[in-house]
Amino acid sequence: MYSSDELLKMVNEAIDSLPYDRKPASLYEPIHYVLSIGGKRVRPVLMLLAYNLYKDDPSRVMMPALGLETYHNFTLLHDDLMDRADMRRGHQTVHCRWSPNQAILSGDTMLLQAFERVEQCDPVLLPQVFGVFLEATLEIGEGQQLDVEFEKRNDVTEDEYIEMIRLKTSVLLASAVKMGAILAGASLEDAETLYKFGEMIGLAFQLQDDLLDVYGDPKVFGKNIGGDITSNKKTYMLINAFNLANEKQRSELSKWIDAQVFERNEKVQAVTTLYDEIGIRQLCEQKIDFYYEKALHYLEKVKVSEERKSELRAYAAAMMKRQS
Repeated sequence: MYSSDELLKMVNEAIDSLPYDRKPASLYEPIHYVLSIGGKRVRPVLMLLAYNLYKDDPSRVMMPALGLETYHNFTLLHDDLMDRADMRRGHQTVHCRWSPNQAILSGDTMLLQAFERVEQCDPVLLPQVFGVFLEATLEIGEGQQLDVEFEKRNDVTEDEYIEMIRLKTSVLLASAVKMGAILAGASLEDAETLYKFGEMIGLAFQLQDDLLDVYGDPKVFGKNIGGDITSNKKTYMLINAFNLANEKQRSELSKWIDAQVFERNEKVQAVTTLYDEIGIRQLCEQKIDFYYEKALHYLEKVKVSEERKSELRAYAAAMMKRQS
């Protein structure tokens, strides 16, 4: 059994050793850049942990795991372009360092590389693995489209938001553990149960991100808090604030949402104060706990020993910054 730290080290070493020998070099330089500036590598580590539930040689499926990481970073590259973000992980985004056209073209190439890497697995299992991956990529695009559409709507419901983050974030985590299980020869029942585990931990993970954007420590969070507030992003927090606010609070909230000109820190402080008054932090924490506990429930049902589940369980706790 490998620890998540050992698997992370293996993933980073494998990423560092990827070749960039195709031409023109200018197409591949941004790809190398994006993959080299760090990241938690959650998706490949989850896939290898799931594989390691059943088999002891996770390095055998490293290339499909790198395919997941390549795909994830492709989505970030295009997300940054759509959001006009200038920084990612403390570094300039590709469209700023190079150009928007370069971000599109190098991103498209990353997508193809992701499929090429996922394909490098047991040929017998390839149809199953590829089917899971293809469905995930389609759903992630659907989730991104919903996210874009939500920006223009003021009537987004909590259920709609949960479905959007399930598509945009959860399905790739879920697919990672399912693909790892399939490649290890797990039963269909276990593979499906692990998919549900990944789906639930993904929802908890994204809701935690929403929470940390308001209440996190910037030094730990890695970016300034309040970004979702200043951009009026439809998050679990904002949607429920509107739903639960009294007339005075809703009027105040609307004033800040509609403001075209504002002082950033003042807006963040004012909206956070409203969240505190309405009880949004506690509501979000309860929802995170709900999905986290559901994830553990599905992990409990997987038919391997508790000892073999220990690393995956610990990794899920670490994702959620839990003690156990």
